[in-house]
Amino acid sequence: MSPPRDRVTDFSQFGPRKRVVGGIEARNRRGAFGSTWWGRALIDSVEALADSGRLARGRTYARSGQVVSFDVGAGSVTAEVQGSQPEPFTSVFSVRTLDSAQVAEIVDVVRRSPGMLAEIVSGSVPQDLGPLLLPTSASDLDFDCTCPDGGWPCKHVAAVAYLMAERIDERPLDILTLRGVDVDSLISGVEADTEVDDDDLYGDRTVLPALPTVPHRPAMDDLDPTILRRALRAVSEEEKEVAAAVRELSALYGRLSG
Repeated sequence: MSPPRDRVTDFSQFGPRKRVVGGIEARNRRGAFGSTWWGRALIDSVEALADSGRLARGRTYARSGQVVSFDVGAGSVTAEVQGSQPEPFTSVFSVRTLDSAQVAEIVDVVRRSPGMLAEIVSGSVPQDLGPLLLPTSASDLDFDCTCPDGGWPCKHVAAVAYLMAERIDERPLDILTLRGVDVDSLISGVEADTEVDDDDLYGDRTVLPALPTVPHRPAMDDLDPTILRRALRAVSEEEKEVAAAVRELSALYGRLSG
């Protein structure tokens, strides 16, 4: 779907967004999204093709936890996003799935690259597959939402795209799912025609990929601050003591990971 020509520009008519309790809140609080190569690459592709104004508002929605639910499937991410209306909007971030010829090209690249299959089996996706997996044109992307904003994308779908980048930071194989590539079928396809070296039956000379570097994230970032404070209030109702306990926990986790 091509970007629509007629877009709503008077956002005042929609009113303020309704606050969400327990929404999916982005870990990123400022700056660029994407803490890994793949997460950043996906967002770079989206930002190069989509409406920058709506994207900026989408970042705000992602950070404020307006996304209520989030589901990744072949070719699309479907989410419910709370806007200004009583009920959440249904927002769909779509990426065109790869055809059989494009999947075969990926299989061929993996088969010809030592260590690449082992990297995928371990849960990583080699950066060399970027040109084959990342969307490169507007025809690769689509944004749809039940909200009245005709932007491409609206802020609701933009929020979903940013959360998808963070999802890929943690689960790189989801970029394969998004492009319609079944990981098990990919692995089977590579192994099906892989020649076995009769002189190295046990793989002693196989070159293994380097171990992936897992980015450090403070444990407190994984905790829901609302639930944490509620649990602490069960011990003390004094807000100052609750705040002090949160600071002490942050310092403790910092020492443990230092």
